[in-house]
Amino acid sequence: MSDTPAIEEREDGPLIAKNVTAMKGTDGAQIDTKPVMALCRCGASANKPFCDGSHSKIDFKSSGGTPAGRDRIITYDGAEISVTYNPLLCSHAAECGRLASHIFNPAQKPWVMPDKGSVEEVRAVIEACPSGALALADEMPPHLFADRAQIEVEKNGPYWVLGTVSPAAPQAEGQSERKYVLCRCGLSGNKPYCDGSHRDAKWRDDQD
Repeated sequence: MSDTPAIEEREDGPLIAKNVTAMKGTDGAQIDTKPVMALCRCGASANKPFCDGSHSKIDFKSSGGTPAGRDRIITYDGAEISVTYNPLLCSHAAECGRLASHIFNPAQKPWVMPDKGSVEEVRAVIEACPSGALALADEMPPHLFADRAQIEVEKNGPYWVLGTVSPAAPQAEGQSERKYVLCRCGLSGNKPYCDGSHRDAKWRDDQD
């Protein structure tokens, strides 16, 4: 049996994480892992991030719905570096604004201006983007963060996954199979991947 870290999806049920050895909770603390873990993705478990069977009580469906963003690549050109963005992949984690709001700012048009900062700042944001919605044009994806856990649980948001075999084929242009975000609120129209619906619905971890 392979010991490669991987996540599988159960139809109308939880996400099954196998061989994951590094996982962090919403508070940033390490979570004790097991060789096989059932992770909630219906948003209703009273034992988040783990599944407690609530998906069957609320008649959760693992497919269907309309994605919140369009599947398209938008390019923002700079003199030294250019950035691409796919709205369908964006989970609205806002790491870009936290790290470099002078470059990535939804209040400005265009919202990405690579020339307002250094190449190093742009690259740092691309690496930090958990969903891979932001990428570098005409370049291979940057190396994965060595200090990131394989699964990180965003507070009131999705699972950030790194270096772990994905549960489904890429569903958007430019999507990475090794760096992605998975829905855990049950509302995404792009399941198993997150499409940012948790933000629009103001979903919270303490909901059940």
